[in-house]
Amino acid sequence: QVQLVESGGGLVQAGGSLRLSCVASGRTASITHMAWFRQAPGKERTFVAAIECNVGTTAIADSVKGEVTISRDNAKITAYLQMNSLKPEDTAVYYCAASYGLYASRVVSSWSHWGQGIQVTVSS
Repeated sequence: QVQLVESGGGLVQAGGSLRLSCVASGRTASITHMAWFRQAPGKERTFVAAIECNVGTTAIADSVKGEVTISRDNAKITAYLQMNSLKPEDTAVYYCAASYGLYASRVVSSWSHWGQGIQVTVSS
């Protein structure tokens, strides 16, 4: 099993920045990809960004392209989501996910391990 713990969320004004962190523990040697999803109130959980843990190849959702960067530190078994130019519509619970799969899917059900989620609130 893999345990994922997110941190770095909170309240920020529109135009501000936040960096989310996700630390993995447990059976981390088999993790191939890590990702971030988000879920706004009353909406479905949606893909934000993913990273391949070995080479570092990334995928970013079109809706946030240019605003977010995903990175990882393999020594710390940590994935990061840098978010800039935040808007009120970015307000959501952000979830970290990990996978043992061969590729980074944008589909929620393809990810086998999830963190508890962390709240990000952007005020106008």
